[in-house]
Amino acid sequence: MAVLLDTAVLPRRDRSEAFHAAMMSASVPSRVEHEDPDGDVHARMDFWQLGTPDLFRNEGSGIRLVRTPKHVRIGGPERLALAVQVTGSGVFGQGGIDRRVRTGELMLVDLTAPYDFAWRGLGASQAFQIDYADLGLSVETIRAAAARLPSSPMYDLVLHHLTALPGVLEALHDTPSAAMVGEASTQLVRALLTSAADDGTAPPAMADVLFSRITWYLRKNLRDPALGPAQIAAAHNVSVRYLYKLFAEHHRSLEQWLIAERLKGAARQLAEPGSRHLPIAVVAARWGFDDAGHFTRRFRRAYGMTPRELRDRVRPPA
Repeated sequence: MAVLLDTAVLPRRDRSEAFHAAMMSASVPSRVEHEDPDGDVHARMDFWQLGTPDLFRNEGSGIRLVRTPKHVRIGGPERLALAVQVTGSGVFGQGGIDRRVRTGELMLVDLTAPYDFAWRGLGASQAFQIDYADLGLSVETIRAAAARLPSSPMYDLVLHHLTALPGVLEALHDTPSAAMVGEASTQLVRALLTSAADDGTAPPAMADVLFSRITWYLRKNLRDPALGPAQIAAAHNVSVRYLYKLFAEHHRSLEQWLIAERLKGAARQLAEPGSRHLPIAVVAARWGFDDAGHFTRRFRRAYGMTPRELRDRVRPPA
């Protein structure tokens, strides 16, 4: 966990500016308005990196966050946030729809579009932020789900999961398991949105269903050295051209997706106590990397450390 901000250690005159800087580092550009800018502005922001996704918690005095069309044009990562209101109640508006978010309720925020969110008095919100590319759902599915979250049978499960995440992550601090929790959380959110988008009057988006089947198949066969576009397409009765088109529609590259998933598998095996006797080159080969140097470069780019550094980090003390 990283503490991005704790105004308790700052002079009052510096708190508003510090709050804005911390908020911009944790999320996307927006305008910050404090309920009482000349009074006791106070806040604490905590941040957990879970591989690609992250968890961000903000607790403090009344605020309003406004992301305008100008902020959207400035840019920012293509992400969404699934947030739980931990304390107090807020008002959230996006896409022309305003709603009150009470304690213990979820809200879905498209971080690529304008929105308005505020609470009065003491409040706290906790957001799981995910790249659209990692979620693998169409914009249409996500927009349909946003208005129907409570209808999903996954709602209570995901709510409990996100609420409990900080405590779990503290116990897993500085271990490879934190990234695995991020992957599992992403899948839970994906299931929530897919089920919420299905209102029972029409079949789920076929492209999303097919994409889910294909990625499940790929994860089951990542170690197969023959796994390639032709085999994948044939197994799902589609053309190779359509396979590439499907991944492009979900903002993915098939080859880069395979490399990323194989790196995750190799990282998990490197961290396993039962695999410590295996040379790194052997682990790399088992996950489809015949060139150990190429594997190490890819691994460092993805995880900020070499395979050996990961293995040393999780090695128990002598």
